Amino acid sequence: MTAIAFRGKAVIGTHAEPSTVVVEDGIITSISRELVSTGNLPSTVVEASLFSPGLIDLQVNGGWGVEVTPNPADIDHISRKSLTTGVTAWLPTVVTSAAASYPPFFAAWGQHDAGAGAVPQGYHLEGPFITIEKKGAHNPDFIAAASEDLFQSWLQQDSIALVTLAPDRDDATRRIRELVARGILVSMGHTNATYEQFVAGIDAGARKATHLFNAMTSIHHRAPGAMVATMVDDRVTAGLIPDGVHSHPATVRLAIRTKGFDGIVIVSDMMAACGMGPGTYPLGSKTVIVDDESARLEDGTLAGSILTMDQALRNLVNWSECATAEAIHMMTAVPARLLSDASRGRLVLGARADIAVWDDALQPVATMVGGELRWQADDDKPPRW
Repeated sequence: MTAIAFRGKAVIGTHAEPSTVVVEDGIITSISRELVSTGNLPSTVVEASLFSPGLIDLQVNGGWGVEVTPNPADIDHISRKSLTTGVTAWLPTVVTSAAASYPPFFAAWGQHDAGAGAVPQGYHLEGPFITIEKKGAHNPDFIAAASEDLFQSWLQQDSIALVTLAPDRDDATRRIRELVARGILVSMGHTNATYEQFVAGIDAGARKATHLFNAMTSIHHRAPGAMVATMVDDRVTAGLIPDGVHSHPATVRLAIRTKGFDGIVIVSDMMAACGMGPGTYPLGSKTVIVDDESARLEDGTLAGSILTMDQALRNLVNWSECATAEAIHMMTAVPARLLSDASRGRLVLGARADIAVWDDALQPVATMVGGELRWQADDDKPPRW
């Protein structure tokens, strides 16, 4: 039996407190709300300034030079690199594509290396059943061509974890119900929906809104639209990109004050340029120009982000009135709940030992997946544990 103990401040719920957590064979078997003497612990003890559940990112278009593609090597590359940001689980996100592009993704699922890094949990299909008026960087030709046959083919797949669609499209509420009946999480976004249309989507079973404030109807005091519907309805969780570009720090604070820490899920929405520096990169069928702050199409339209989840954590703590544990809660317990995954996202007895270790500056130090050390910052040295 392999056993290891973590001692230090632990993120438990929305609080960080001195704790000791014991892991045996990849499962959390003991939690003490105190620093237990090392003499009463396994021989391997990790002394940590802070440790938390591993982060879960529900929207990853690519990163570190590659897009999400059907090629398992690209998925493995992103999985490995994600460990360096404290992420232990993620959803490869496929943006609006031609109908013929989807079968190769489905056929390739499961061919990635399960031990490569952070664990892919299933695809997030963002589009093409979205609204052209709020397309953002998505290809309008593929949106217009999206057919019922394409949608029905999705219902036969077990690799889909999340679908983003627009509730103002024809047949949207029926499609939401069919996806939900298959156990697929539905998020509403890239939408020109009225308040009433958005609420109808929630009534049909949608439980998330894709990147609040972006690519959705704006707020008007007599026509509140999708933004207000998201913020006032407790049945829906708001996806939020805290990069200071997609959402100004003040709007992030507004969302948190309105929804609370249980009502928001932090996502990166990162694309291939993330981690690569300024340049020109692909996003689906489009070309994206990246500077030091953002990724945009040639016309200036935002096209994903260059935000990593660890930077999102630091941003939230620095400018959105969040305590560290509260910010981490929105990146761990909330996405795990949305995916109906009780094994991840919390430091609780019986949970998988997906653990991120942080230093005092909230920089990732090491990442454990299923009880296995998969990355550490001093990677030129032998593993410390």
